[in-house]
Amino acid sequence: MELDGRGVLRRSFLTHRGRIVASAALFTSYQAGEALVPVLIGVIIDRATATGRPAALLLWLGVLTATFATLSLSWRFGTRVGTVAGARADRSLRLAVAAAAVDRPGGGPLPGALVSIATGDARRTAMVNFHAPHGVAAVVGVAVASTALLVVSVPLGLLILLGTPPLLYLVKLLSGPLERRSADQQERAAQAAGVAADLVRGVRVLKGIGAERTAAARYRATSRASLVATLHTARAEAGYNGAVIVVNGLFLAVVALVGGRLAIAGDITVGQLVSAVGLAQFLLGPLGTFGEIIAAVAGGRASAARIAAVTGRDTSARAVPDPPDVTGRLRLRGLTAPGLDGVDLDVAAGELVGVVADPLQAGTLLRILARETDPRAGAVSVDGIAAGDVAPEVWRSVVLAAPHDADLFEGSVAANIRAGRPGDIGPAVAAAQVDQVAAALPDGLATEVTGRGRSLSGGQRQRVALARALHADPPVLVLHDPTTAVDAVTEAAIAAGLRGARAGRTTVVLTSSPALLAAADRVVFLAGGAGTVEGSHVRLLRTVPAYRALVLA
Repeated sequence: MELDGRGVLRRSFLTHRGRIVASAALFTSYQAGEALVPVLIGVIIDRATATGRPAALLLWLGVLTATFATLSLSWRFGTRVGTVAGARADRSLRLAVAAAAVDRPGGGPLPGALVSIATGDARRTAMVNFHAPHGVAAVVGVAVASTALLVVSVPLGLLILLGTPPLLYLVKLLSGPLERRSADQQERAAQAAGVAADLVRGVRVLKGIGAERTAAARYRATSRASLVATLHTARAEAGYNGAVIVVNGLFLAVVALVGGRLAIAGDITVGQLVSAVGLAQFLLGPLGTFGEIIAAVAGGRASAARIAAVTGRDTSARAVPDPPDVTGRLRLRGLTAPGLDGVDLDVAAGELVGVVADPLQAGTLLRILARETDPRAGAVSVDGIAAGDVAPEVWRSVVLAAPHDADLFEGSVAANIRAGRPGDIGPAVAAAQVDQVAAALPDGLATEVTGRGRSLSGGQRQRVALARALHADPPVLVLHDPTTAVDAVTEAAIAAGLRGARAGRTTVVLTSSPALLAAADRVVFLAGGAGTVEGSHVRLLRTVPAYRALVLA
């Protein structure tokens, strides 16, 4: 189910509705108590102070003290529960954005933009959950104050009841420009964060090609655009807050003026006048809260729309079935994508197949099999199960597509190979020739690896990444040029180890390496993006000049 910004807000609210309702109840108790305080003060003046009866004074002072204690505790615990609701909503939204970024079928915002969405936008959206209980309490506060004013004086009560709706409508109209400016500002900020993250990630490349000034100019322009949008939003917010204060002040001035005239005419007592003025001052709080909530919803809705654009579907948790018990029969039918024009390919269960293609074709195939992108036409299936019929995480538990430039993480070599999966890593270490890598390291497999494996050479990183893929032991393993950074002798040993480690399991190797192709049961050569030529590596070398030129180049 696709969700827009309103849908994201609604889903977030419903997910945490228990705490939101509890917080709203506590804040309602607080607001009702706040509204009763001016009424009680008026009662004390009329029934205790004016009459000079100490017993009555002590009684109503006790009631006033109990009211203050109740509203104070209600505020304290309401804030605690509401803060937890907002924090949990923030966490849920961040996890939803992270999950969508992992499952996203190609494209999407830059990494820095995703960070901005998962932090700033998630926080602004979650704040709507925190403000919602305040809105409910403010409505109750206005209702209690209006009822009290009706008891004190019907004209004053009607003035509040009839004047509040158009006041709220006017405040809503004033929030329109703020919402538009807020959406633009958030978009610009995410763009600046995305550009900054990408430039930092590629700083070595930029220095290598001498593009530092161009990169700095690009970021400067993006950052300035973000600054301009932020200033416009700040001006809009300042103007909105000022307008809300003026509108509320004028409304309350009218209430005070009417109450004063009624007191002078003798229609209400001194205590009732004090209550009326106190209630009018109290209304500053809930009426100001309405303005804050409208502003928060405006910013939250803009942020929620950006979250919906990333998630692209329902942000609630999905039930994920267990991975199917597959044999590994892989089938591609009519696959059409960049570099591919109706490609058909069948790989039998347990077969080791080498696929020779140009870089564009190989990269496209890898992304499709990894469910990072979808083909324009055609279908991919394993044991008759179409890739589009299962969740991406289920597909990836069956088909593991390992790129040749896979990153390593901080930790030991052994931890990188194990990657959280149980079992003995020895067979994978031997097959990928990582035992040679370990022999050259100070602590062997226990040697710590720096971020992204920069402390290892390119060939060492490739072998560790290959061992990780082999240890995962998926039903279908797709490897993309796993030996481009190793020497010929090591490559031949890896080819033999790969064949032994994957015996009985389906393996597809996208490569032009003669050693790996010679170890394959069958080689498929993609010629021109559509046609395929199949056979053994030796036969194709003898009979297909284009294959021979590509493999032996």
